[in-house]
Amino acid sequence: MAQITELSKIQVPLGGQQIELQQIDHAEDGMSMLRVRIREGKRFTIFDIDPATAAEWATTMQQWAQTQERK
Repeated sequence: MAQITELSKIQVPLGGQQIELQQIDHAEDGMSMLRVRIREGKRFTIFDIDPATAAEWATTMQQWAQTQERK
């Protein structure tokens, strides 16, 4: 069984999507994953990603956000 820890809930101002970030800790093998849940109305998209993928995704998003702040 996995333990789920809520990390963040973000409401997107344009489009109204809700993004939830959760840590998933698997008791069997000790592996932790980052769960990204995107809710659009009644539809959900869920990604369970490993730390390396999360780091790459975060870096790309941060770099993009920084370029947008300069405009």
